[in-house]
Amino acid sequence: MGFNHIDLGTRNMEATRRFYEEILGFKLVRADLVQIGERGSVQHYFFDCGDDQLLGFMSGEDVDGYPEFNTDINAGLGVSRGVYHFAFNAESEAELLKIRSRLQSHGIEVSEVHDHEGWSKSIYFSDPNGLYLEYCYILRRFEPEDAIPRIRFSVDDFGKPETKRVPPSPD
Repeated sequence: MGFNHIDLGTRNMEATRRFYEEILGFKLVRADLVQIGERGSVQHYFFDCGDDQLLGFMSGEDVDGYPEFNTDINAGLGVSRGVYHFAFNAESEAELLKIRSRLQSHGIEVSEVHDHEGWSKSIYFSDPNGLYLEYCYILRRFEPEDAIPRIRFSVDDFGKPETKRVPPSPD
């Protein structure tokens, strides 16, 4: 049935809201304020990213003494930027290109379209929190061979999205 929601932290709800509503076009469907005693209130906002699947953000920026934290999950954990990322569906390759163009028109640095060995195409970019995001268009149905673990490509450095194609191993 898919997921209900993913919840993430932000230190700047206004920038996060502007990005997800105005640039990505995700509708804000729920906005909670949670009072924390006399210290202020936590903001907890939910955006519909398609098919009633929600992306939530929580911010304690208005709460006295709320802990500082790194919103860029990969940097915070000291891993390559692609380890933790979130991919949204594109309905077509044409939509993928339109999304890329819209991101660029808002000054967002976005990758070229990456072809993932003929099963999907993707673009990559980051949100104001440093979260690594992807839009992905599935090109074909998965086949049983797709579920067999094998080296399908190689990279020079795990942190770089550029890949070199490796021919499939003979079975």
